[in-house]
Amino acid sequence: MKLLTICVLLGLSSLVFSCNDGHSLPGNAVKYDEDVLKSVLAETDSLKTFPFVNERVEAFKKAMQQPVPVLLCGDSLNQYQLLAQTIALKDSGFIKNTRQPGTNIPYRNEVFGVYPARESDMAYVKAAYNLQDCYRVEMYNYALNLSSIAITDIKQQKVLFNSTQEQTQPDLSPYLRDIAVKIAISSSEVETALGIKPEEKDALMASTKTALNRSRCERSRHLCVAPTFVKEGKALWAIVDLTNHKLVGVRWTNVGTTGPAPTITERRLQDDKVTACFCEKETTLEKDGWKLNYMLTSSDGLRVAQVSFNGKPVLQSAKLVDWHVSYSGTDGFGYSDAVGCPYFSQAAVVAVEIPKVAVLKNTKNEIEGFVLEQTFKSEGWPGPCNYDYKQRFEFYKDGRFRVSAASLGRGCGNDGTYRPVFRIAFAAPQNNFSEWNGKDWTNWPAEKWMQQSATTTYTKEGYLFKLLDNTGSGYYVEPGRGQFNDKGRGDNAYIYVTANKPTVDEGESDLVTIGPCCNTDYQQGPEKFIGTVPDNIQHSKLVMWYVAQLKNDDSKGREYCWAESVLENGIYVTHVYPCFCGPMFIPVK
Repeated sequence: MKLLTICVLLGLSSLVFSCNDGHSLPGNAVKYDEDVLKSVLAETDSLKTFPFVNERVEAFKKAMQQPVPVLLCGDSLNQYQLLAQTIALKDSGFIKNTRQPGTNIPYRNEVFGVYPARESDMAYVKAAYNLQDCYRVEMYNYALNLSSIAITDIKQQKVLFNSTQEQTQPDLSPYLRDIAVKIAISSSEVETALGIKPEEKDALMASTKTALNRSRCERSRHLCVAPTFVKEGKALWAIVDLTNHKLVGVRWTNVGTTGPAPTITERRLQDDKVTACFCEKETTLEKDGWKLNYMLTSSDGLRVAQVSFNGKPVLQSAKLVDWHVSYSGTDGFGYSDAVGCPYFSQAAVVAVEIPKVAVLKNTKNEIEGFVLEQTFKSEGWPGPCNYDYKQRFEFYKDGRFRVSAASLGRGCGNDGTYRPVFRIAFAAPQNNFSEWNGKDWTNWPAEKWMQQSATTTYTKEGYLFKLLDNTGSGYYVEPGRGQFNDKGRGDNAYIYVTANKPTVDEGESDLVTIGPCCNTDYQQGPEKFIGTVPDNIQHSKLVMWYVAQLKNDDSKGREYCWAESVLENGIYVTHVYPCFCGPMFIPVK
């Protein structure tokens, strides 16, 4: 029997466990807060199940007996989506990982979703196509924790491109979200913790993937989500393992007190203008010597592409792949948030307004350039377990640019760490990347990662890296240290540099969630693209991944990554305390 522990557990005959055993802790023991002590971890080897789970298990068994052992998408699909799914499942490349090599034993596979393709999905498609005829099919292999993606053309009746992403999981469909909620509200541990039997409508964040250290969800080896229930200033996390169809455990977190959250009524989640104008096509922007295309992706935030300055290509693309949000350094649980379009998207936090282009001014009120900004917001923000994210691209008249983002809270706890994952692909075909070692520049010959820390040394200008192309031009890279006058307190970032392979899709098209929510080390997702033997990156096309680490704070006068609804003049207004992060790129002269 596998015991899932937060601290020493007694009373092993029980099917659920907590730390309130009446015993005192030794003086040198770690002092956990009350919520940790009251947390409950269900015994995952329990035989407890539900009729709707039994029906799902039987459906899997039948699917695994078919020539193509794949459970079809459980959502209501239209005729075009059904055709796209059929085309994908006839493609040998898409289904090559559905059985164990050698034995031909079927794995458990399921189509999670079928969505209209976007321009951002077509980065590696070489054949001619009409975008309106193309669909993206996402399939998950539970045994290998593997995502397979196919871009299908229903008019040409073929797959245009397919790819696999190891140790990743597609975004959840409404059908899977409902399964997770049903497991949560049907579990006695949740009812006991809340004091009442919750209803499906009470669950928040049910489609957002999570992880719980020291359980089978750790590092996302299993597909886990966390329907969350808010009660009296606290949030109850019900962590559900959708691989085993069981509740893993429940845990309370503090969310603080706040006034009623304003409801977003002026725009519905599937806003026609956002979708039609910015999700289905690119928009070209020319200003201050810069030229670029931008669009909202399904799950990678706002993406800029084909970026040039004074006619010279600078970026192939840049985007915000994930937000990893972890709560409690001791237990390791939280969310992996995707941000993106409100329509045909499984993004947990969606775009609620169109992208904005605004003037960029310095502290002297002088115009220095422009900023492209996008807001992603939960409907109930700033209430507990709701999120507001800002994504920004700053472009300066002198050729500098900055890739930036911020959380405006409020989240599901006051002990959260936010880790946004940026992907920045450079345009030059031949680059060399080097790091300042305190005396001179040291070249990186192969793919590598490093962490910005309190002991990191910078040039006198604050630069940490240098990127040069084969002509000798390029950019210095200046990580956030609290110097950008945006109230940021420093990024403490992980930085990864990988080869941009022209024949392998390692994130140029829309990515599924690439990393778990709650790892506290370099394993944030981008390390997956660094092989056991790292690729040579000298004179190569490169990608930089940048993962900042931002600790929230709700203490008075020190608020950070936080939001409060405050009663002023008889109405509630929202006070925000953003935590901006992201690197600046400065032209080498």
